[in-house]
Amino acid sequence: MSLIDIEDLRVGFPGAGVEAVRGVSLSIEAGECVAIVGESGSGKSVTARTLVGLTGPGASVTASRFTVDGRDALGFGARDWRRLRGRFAGLVLQDALTSLDPLRTVGDEIAEVLATHDVVPRAARRERVIELLDAVGVPEPEVRARQYAHQLSGGLRQRALIASAIAADPPLIIADEPTTALDVTVQAQILRLLAARKATGTALLMISHDLAVVSAIADRVVVMKDGVIVEEGETGRVLARPRHDYTRLLLAAVPSAISRGTRLSAIAAGGVALRTPLPERTVDHAAPILKASGLSAAYGSRTVVDDVSFEVFPGETLGIVGESGSGKTTVARLVLGLLEPASGEVLLGGEPWSGIPERGRRTRRSRIQVISQNPLGSFDPRYTVGRLVAEPLRGASSGSGSHRGASFGSGSRRGTPASWRKDRVAELLDRVGLPADVAGGN
Repeated sequence: MSLIDIEDLRVGFPGAGVEAVRGVSLSIEAGECVAIVGESGSGKSVTARTLVGLTGPGASVTASRFTVDGRDALGFGARDWRRLRGRFAGLVLQDALTSLDPLRTVGDEIAEVLATHDVVPRAARRERVIELLDAVGVPEPEVRARQYAHQLSGGLRQRALIASAIAADPPLIIADEPTTALDVTVQAQILRLLAARKATGTALLMISHDLAVVSAIADRVVVMKDGVIVEEGETGRVLARPRHDYTRLLLAAVPSAISRGTRLSAIAAGGVALRTPLPERTVDHAAPILKASGLSAAYGSRTVVDDVSFEVFPGETLGIVGESGSGKTTVARLVLGLLEPASGEVLLGGEPWSGIPERGRRTRRSRIQVISQNPLGSFDPRYTVGRLVAEPLRGASSGSGSHRGASFGSGSRRGTPASWRKDRVAELLDRVGLPADVAGGN
C-alpha cells in the first residue's frame, strides 16, 4: 500500500484566477525518495503542503483519489491532519526562521513533537533532543538546545528544523528545499542522514531546485511547470535523457565550468537550450571600491570574526565561503555597516565606512546593497512588492540620469516621479523574471 496516493489533484486559492496545482497524480512508497523539481511558482511547495493539510484557509482541494496512510484525506478535518503531522509525516519547510517559534528555544520546539506524540517518557525528552540535534550535525547540541531561532545561523536553524521533523520517527519525510541554507559539508551530512532513514524504510518527498542533491538521493523525479507535471520517471533517465523541453532548460541552467561567463537563463530555440554570452566587463584594479582590513567581531565572549581582510574592485565578484556559523554573515554585516567591528576598518570608495555615525553613511547607502538569505524575514509584510521595490527609488527625480552615483540602467525618467517609479518597478521585475502584475501597487 502506498503511503501517499493521489490522482488528478487540483488546488486553488481565492482570487488567484487560476489553480496553483492542476491534475497532479503522485504516489510514494515506503523506502522510496521522490523529488519534485521546477522553477519558483511551479506548484512544488503547494503540492507538498497539500499532502499534510497545510494549504491555508479558503483553499479549494479536489482530487479523484487522495489517500494518506491508507485513508481518504478528502474527508479529513483539522484534528485528523494534526494527528498525521509529525507522527506520519515530518515536514521540513524552506524558511526555518519563520517555521520555528521565536518565543521558544529550539530544544523546546523539538521536545513538543516528542510530547505531542508521546514518543519518549518526559524524563528522557531532554536527552533525546540532544541526540537529535547531534544527529543532524548541530555542534555543541547542549548549548544550541537552549538557544532561540534568532540566535542561530541560517544553517543551524535549518538543521534544528530537520531534527524536529524526524523526532517522532515518521514513515514519511516531506522536505521542501531542506539543504538550501546549508554549506556543502553539512549538506552531505544531511543527505547521508536522509539516505540512512530511507534505507530503513522511511519514504522521502523532496522539493528541490538543486539537481545535484536530487541525483544523489532520489529514485524518481517529477518535473512541474505552471502547476502541471510535464515529465516524470526514474532519476537517471530524466536527468540524462530528458524528454520535455522544459526539463532540458532546467538542466541547461545548472552552473558548471562550461557555463562560466554565460547567462544561465536559457533561451529555447527549436527545443534546444541556448546560452547567451555575458557582456564583457572592464575591471579597473587602480583602486578597490570596498576594502576591509583586520576585521574582528564577537558576540559576548565568543569571537566569530578574527582578523579578516579583503578588497573588492569595480566589476569584480568576491566569494566568501565556509561552513554554517563560520562568520560569513557577520562579515557581511560588518561590511554593510550594520555592525561595528571590535577592531579593523571598512572603506567604501576609499572613504571611512565603519567607525562613523550612521548619519555619515546615510548619503552613501545607495552605493552598497544587500540580498538577504531570508527574503520573507527581510521584507515589511505591510508593503506590497511594488512598494518594496520602489523604496530605493523614492529619492530619485525624473530629470536626472543617476541617483547618488548609482546607475539606473535603461529606465526612462519621463513623466512624473510616481509614473517613472511605476515603470521602473515593472522593468526591474521583468529583469528578474517576474510579471509586472505581482507589484500590487507602488
